[in-house]
Order: sequence, then C-alpha cells, then structure tokens
Amino acid sequence: MPPSAGTVRVLGADPAGLSARDRRRLWARVGTVHQSLELVGRLRVVHNVNAGRLADWSGARAAWSLVRPQGLPEALAALDRVGLADRAFERTERLSGGQRQRVAIARLLVQQPDLVLADEPASALDPVLADRALTLLGELAPARGGALVAALHDPGLVRRHCDRVVGLAEGRVVLDRPVATLSDADLAEFYGVTT
Repeated sequence: MPPSAGTVRVLGADPAGLSARDRRRLWARVGTVHQSLELVGRLRVVHNVNAGRLADWSGARAAWSLVRPQGLPEALAALDRVGLADRAFERTERLSGGQRQRVAIARLLVQQPDLVLADEPASALDPVLADRALTLLGELAPARGGALVAALHDPGLVRRHCDRVVGLAEGRVVLDRPVATLSDADLAEFYGVTT
C-alpha cells in the first residue's frame, strides 16, 4: 500500500519508483524477524534457516536444497551462533517458541541483510538469550553499513542495545531521541512502567 503522504525510502531507494525486478533486489537486502516468525513447522530447522538464502539461489537450487540441504556449513554456523546447531535436522514444529525465535534469527545470519526489521525479536527468550539475540542482530546490519530497526517492549533491552528510540502512540511519533539522552525514568514513563 502506498503511503498516504510523503515518501518511503528503503536503503536510499523509493520502492514505489522501482521496476519489479529492482524492487525484488531491494527486498532481498532487507531481513525481517516477524512476531509470528514466518517459519514452516513441518520443515527441518536447517531448511528454515536456508530460507534466508532463497533470494541468492536459483529455483532449482532451492528445490534441491529441500532434498539435500545446500550451504550446510553456513547454516550450521548460524545455528551454532544461536545455540541450536544440535537441532538442525529436527522438525521446526518440535521446538519451543524461544527456539523457533532463534531459528528466525539464524535465518537472518545466513541472509546477511543490509537492513534488519525486527518485531519483538526477543519476546519468547529468557533475559540472557534476549540480550544475546539483540547483540547478534545489532552486529548484523550495521556491519554491512545498514541498520537494525526493532520494535521492543522491554526498556532494558532498549537501553542496552539501541542507539535511538522512536516512540509511537496512536499513530504519532511521541518520542524521538538518542537513548543516551534518556533517563531510566523517561523510558519507564514512555513504556508505562512503574518503578
């Protein structure tokens, strides 16, 4: 859907002004962690991780990868980084919610996007794993000159992993400041947390 006003720029480009082919190339540079995770439960974990490479592979290679996983060293390395290398060949539906969330992060690690959009990427993780996941995501896109844009509802994660906070309420920007300029009380007030 086009914006009702103004323009949207993604990695310096206006997607509405691109050809279908160039738009596909642009979206291949954008990695996402959806709140619903967008994983295929019946597939093995390694296949869900390899979905991060589909934009780089031909249709034949993608289909063959369902029979014999392609890019296995990279997929296993990504799973190792999220602590799930030993689960690579299990069906994804057998994993816990937190484990599935880490599979979605491993998918991004093999994709190596220039921009990461993450909707609550640590909601199903315990505090230690949440910090680890945000650290991985925070290193991923900026290492390629891009950025991580994350919707987070935990002020502690915001404080530890974000440079800037853009707060929305009822469709309007109500806060837009560097994290370093915000006190814990400012964050608590915005998040509606009582201290």
